[in-house]
Amino acid sequence: LRGRVVRSDSGLVGRRGIVRLLIALALPATLAACGFHLRGDVSFAFSTLYVNSPTATPLAGELRRVLEGGGTKIVDSAAAGQAILDISGVADDKQVLSLTGSGRVREYQLTKRVTFALHDGNGKDWVPAGEIVVRRSYTFNESEVLAREFQEARLLREMQTDAVQQILRRLQTAKKPA
Repeated sequence: LRGRVVRSDSGLVGRRGIVRLLIALALPATLAACGFHLRGDVSFAFSTLYVNSPTATPLAGELRRVLEGGGTKIVDSAAAGQAILDISGVADDKQVLSLTGSGRVREYQLTKRVTFALHDGNGKDWVPAGEIVVRRSYTFNESEVLAREFQEARLLREMQTDAVQQILRRLQTAKKPA
């Protein structure tokens, strides 16, 4: 035991407890200072919504689920809805972003475009026609084709979720036309 400092368990625990308490108090203050806040209830200017999508796209399905989870009633006909969300197009695109010195693909860029508008049954705009564009890039290695296909599918799902969240934020700004 020469050269070692022996401390009682209660003193060590007491200091750790104080440090933990200080960290627990500092963390919320730090998060509040940077502008972070928990996503609260989503509120819209409409209570019922008809989602008009030309095909049963996964994006429209996810959008319906999120809206219903937020308390908005999704109706089956345009006449029954207080507002109509027209999703006129969802397009995915893949482009070569860069090449290696030997002319092989090194990076791809994925792009998801969603065009939409929100209006009432009389055709008055609540949110004028707009477009959401989400882009992601990823590196490609010919020896890891299966892993890259999985990565591309995962990126497309994340891009879809990002597009849905951006549409929701725009729907929150919608105002009933006068």
